[in-house]
Amino acid sequence: MRFAKYHALGNDYLVLETASVPSAVPIAELVRAVCDRHLGVGADGVLIEGAARDGRPSVRIVNPDGSEAETSGNGVRIFARYLFDRGRVGSEPFEVVTRGGAVRCEVRDGGRAVFAELGRASFDSAAIPVAGPHRAVVDEELEVLGDRRRFTAVTVGNPHCVILVDELSADLTSRLGPALERHPLFPRRINVQFMRVLGRHRIAIEIWERGAGRTLASGSSSCAAAAAAVRLGACEGAVTVVMPGGELEVEVGTDLGVTLLGPVVQVAAGTLADELLHPGGAP
Repeated sequence: MRFAKYHALGNDYLVLETASVPSAVPIAELVRAVCDRHLGVGADGVLIEGAARDGRPSVRIVNPDGSEAETSGNGVRIFARYLFDRGRVGSEPFEVVTRGGAVRCEVRDGGRAVFAELGRASFDSAAIPVAGPHRAVVDEELEVLGDRRRFTAVTVGNPHCVILVDELSADLTSRLGPALERHPLFPRRINVQFMRVLGRHRIAIEIWERGAGRTLASGSSSCAAAAAAVRLGACEGAVTVVMPGGELEVEVGTDLGVTLLGPVVQVAAGTLADELLHPGGAP
């Protein structure tokens, strides 16, 4: 099976060539195998091209645990770069269809940067979803592992829980992230961002991704955190999002429409061995 590997600020994805995906192997099992960083190729997720929708390319985004995501800012940008590298799109804007909706993309600077419009951010509890009465989920309190935290929940096509902190810590992210991801408030689990506000146009975040764990960067997390910062009155307009892997540029419109711009890097292309796909030896 042919694959290509890309990363966006260290947030790495494998793109599998659809025609070579074996139908005999369940997708979840396949993704868990190839994403393993010791026994497989290693990645924060897998992108699989789906059937075209009204002539528009579509993509399935699968997390390392085999669960399927609605959308991914970096995943969609990587898929756009993959299409560009294969001559299937040019530098003009085009749409990629995900489970979470259509994302307008534009490949810039010969492929080194990709722009994406993720649509409007929403804090609506039903849309995210968040349990409890119908409301805008802004600056509420929850308890996790005996720790009380203020949070704002938002969807940008997939669900996010943004927690404002005074200091960022990888240890805090790894300790609270798993419990927050599966907190009873979030019936479909949730992506988590710990956010520190650095200024009116700059924030820093640590990320715990649903189904993937702590990641160096995330496009949708950047958009969600920036939208939450604007909603809370801490930021406005163009927001630079600083992550362990680097920086992304997010624009939050007056209508809460969010756009994302950042680099995409091609890492490798190759073929997955049959032994990985069929560890028992039988094809």
